[in-house]
Amino acid sequence: MTITDTHRVTAWQVQSLLISYPDQRLLDRVPLLRAATATLPTALGAPLHTVLDHLDRTPLTTLAADYVATFDHRKRFSPYLTYFAYGDTRKRGMALLRFKHAYRAAGLNLDDSADNAELPDHLAVVLEFAATGDPATGQRLLIEHRAGLEMMRLGLREAGSPWAGVLDSVSATLPPLGRHEHEAVARLAAEGPPEEEVGLAPFAPPEYMPQGGPR
Repeated sequence: MTITDTHRVTAWQVQSLLISYPDQRLLDRVPLLRAATATLPTALGAPLHTVLDHLDRTPLTTLAADYVATFDHRKRFSPYLTYFAYGDTRKRGMALLRFKHAYRAAGLNLDDSADNAELPDHLAVVLEFAATGDPATGQRLLIEHRAGLEMMRLGLREAGSPWAGVLDSVSATLPPLGRHEHEAVARLAAEGPPEEEVGLAPFAPPEYMPQGGPR
């Protein structure tokens, strides 16, 4: 089955929910997510079915603990896309600002005041934007951070994480990796994210600067 724009939008919406912190509301949506996933081509839907199966057979307390242990405590699985490109450097502030500008241009204003508000580069936020805001811009943001996505995908697969299926599905919505992207992934794997440059002035206002990296 050919992957259409409608398939991508549906997949991004499901992926956004599945890569978010698991709660009872997510579990209540599993039947709806299964129905949506069933409409997708195998490359997009099959990896998501494995994640949904895991949600069905795992207690919520275990899901929540595993999620925190995976995404909050291990930077190699950081869901914050700019971390892979900029690390915890000041340059990351400008990258976050670009995400916010892209959202605002599409008429979306993130609520920064909420206690549980995510940074604009959180994968769940980017996928939600791609699904419901501006698909073309959302896909462009994902492609721009493809090396980080691929590092995250490969790391989750290597660790046997149930969330690897989400990243496999995300990857299937994007063009195949090109030579330069393969080189970027190899470089990132060998060197890791950038470190702070001594004496560098901030590139964005303090309110856009990440506080200590992934939460």
